[in-house]
Amino acid sequence: MTRPLMIASALAVSGLVAVTLASTKPAFADDQLTVVSLGGALQMSERKAFFEPFSKATGIKITEDEYNGGAAKIRAMVKSNTVSWDVVDGYSIWVNQLCAEGILETIDWKKLGLDRAKFTDGDKYDCGVPSVISATVVAYDKDKLPNGPKTIADFFDLQKFPGKRGLLKEPVGNLEWALIADGVPTKDVYKVLDTPEGVDRAFKKLDTIKKNVVWWTSYAQPPQLLADGQVVMTAATNGRIYDAVKNSGKHFEIMWDTQEWGAANIWVIPKGSPRLDDAYRFIAFATSPQVLADLTHYISYGPANQDAVPLVDSAILSHLPTAPDHMANGLKGNPAFWVEKGDDLRQRFTAWLAK
Repeated sequence: MTRPLMIASALAVSGLVAVTLASTKPAFADDQLTVVSLGGALQMSERKAFFEPFSKATGIKITEDEYNGGAAKIRAMVKSNTVSWDVVDGYSIWVNQLCAEGILETIDWKKLGLDRAKFTDGDKYDCGVPSVISATVVAYDKDKLPNGPKTIADFFDLQKFPGKRGLLKEPVGNLEWALIADGVPTKDVYKVLDTPEGVDRAFKKLDTIKKNVVWWTSYAQPPQLLADGQVVMTAATNGRIYDAVKNSGKHFEIMWDTQEWGAANIWVIPKGSPRLDDAYRFIAFATSPQVLADLTHYISYGPANQDAVPLVDSAILSHLPTAPDHMANGLKGNPAFWVEKGDDLRQRFTAWLAK
């Protein structure tokens, strides 16, 4: 299929979504929807690609809120019957857990008017709609480290690359990288991590850099840690690094080896949202092909809706986690593993940090 035909096809799908949006419920001037995201470059991009165009198309005002990606506040709202968030940009590692607890609405894909089979990991979430494919990568400042790391093993090599490292203060992702740096093939990571010996091996590898780690808790922190020279390299989301380069003129570089990728951002609706119909209208709009393709103009995350891929500008494709070269040695995250094992591994991680 030629590119014009692919675009026409995708726009036709978008047109169907638009019809669904228009027919769901008339918009009134005082209509508003509270949409919650993760702040920083991501939320700024969503504002331009999702929030403002949605309000213009429907007359529904978007009231934004921001959170740190944790599930606690959503759970507390629902259990206390004080739900004030209508749509949340959820984090993949807890979506299924909250779904099982009855904290989130089960998604009716027919009501969305979208094909679930077209979404990366769409079949993995009964209570969420995947939005974008993002990646956790290793980033560094080319001005300070002109010959930067080439593999994840370099991240753990303090002799070859002396200096502080930045890591998320969570076991998720860190244990996987530790095992790969210790020689475990990417395809076997979760099999090894599912054993006591594998967990011991991961923590032993983390021990080798523990004294040189700056632990961060907000995804906005890694670019600042690099800019301030507090670390020589850091784990970061690829979109934040792309934003720092594009919009702040930083000379940061991404090392794509063993990028941890997946549909990390999942739109969810807290159970008890008073604006359920409008929440569906927003999600249908924000995950439609053309709108997701538009998002890539602002941040380098790949569309989870595969119908959006042909609409992405070719010049942008090479910056996305889904570029073939970046996927070659990538590690696909396993949210199901962390739902099952997360509590135990977090307890051990917390105890390990305190040693």
